[in-house]
Amino acid sequence: MHIDHVNIAAPLALMEQVKDFYCQALLLEEGPRPDFGIPGYWLYGGGKPIVHLIESNHHQKPEPPAHLDHVAFAMDDPDAYAARLDAMGVEYSVNHIPDFNVHQIFCHDPSGTGVEANFNYAR
Repeated sequence: MHIDHVNIAAPLALMEQVKDFYCQALLLEEGPRPDFGIPGYWLYGGGKPIVHLIESNHHQKPEPPAHLDHVAFAMDDPDAYAARLDAMGVEYSVNHIPDFNVHQIFCHDPSGTGVEANFNYAR
């Protein structure tokens, strides 16, 4: 079993900002999407649709915050990713887990969804 995709629902203006974030920061690309009768995007990475976005005026940032903390992506080139976040003005934090050879960068997309990027590195 594996996770097939992540779906983020937001009002149209926010959905557009979220799309731009994932396309600019994670270099995902807009791709084919079935006609569900509502606006949205499927964002592809490695030829697979991994982030689905849909317009919804029923989904707003929850108060108190929801229990889903973040979504994680395996990526390459942490320096280039950090540079893209810097250029976009996105705040982030960095963590190193030497026991597992992992470098992590944490941030939030415009909808408030936590985004973790994991990078393997040599010891």
